[in-house]
Amino acid sequence: MNTESLAASLFQQLQQGQGLQQVSQQLGLDSSQTTQAVGSALPLLLGAMGQNASEPQGAQSLLNALQRDHLGSGGGGFDLGGILGAVMGGGGSGATDGAGILGHVFGGQQPQAAELLGQKTGLDSGTTGKLLAILAPIVMSFLAQRFAQQGNAGELSSALGQDTQHAGGGLGSLLGGALDQDGDGQFGASDLLKLGAGLLKR
Repeated sequence: MNTESLAASLFQQLQQGQGLQQVSQQLGLDSSQTTQAVGSALPLLLGAMGQNASEPQGAQSLLNALQRDHLGSGGGGFDLGGILGAVMGGGGSGATDGAGILGHVFGGQQPQAAELLGQKTGLDSGTTGKLLAILAPIVMSFLAQRFAQQGNAGELSSALGQDTQHAGGGLGSLLGGALDQDGDGQFGASDLLKLGAGLLKR
């Protein structure tokens, strides 16, 4: 598998298409603000998913959700334009419910995640919260296209683990703090239970 981080690979796809431009328009930001914000938000999202998927149960739950909700029709291709259109048009399905996905990924820590991203980007937490909600379904569809058909939870966990380690610019340590539910200074199994160990299960 490509050693490039998942965040870098997805960011490149967003740059190549109209993705960043559409996000810019949706949030009322200029292109440089959007580029910086998306570049920080993707490692945060993927890093949080990596934390959850670091335990076998969490990885399998995430894989199950990808297979169930995010492969889409037509064999699971990554249709960035279609996903963006559905998310921004308020399609209403579970696959495009960014707030719902964030609730599973961050648990009750969604406000802290938005604030964390705001500190990193200089944007207000309302804007960063909207950005995370836009990106969450895109990230899930991207992961589904990469991993759901093979059905290998270990490979998914390993790839996400790289993004957890590479969450740059201080996001990595801040991420650990934001998701440290029991205050013991590290993100572990007890924090997973507090976040809801069955990641994305319904």
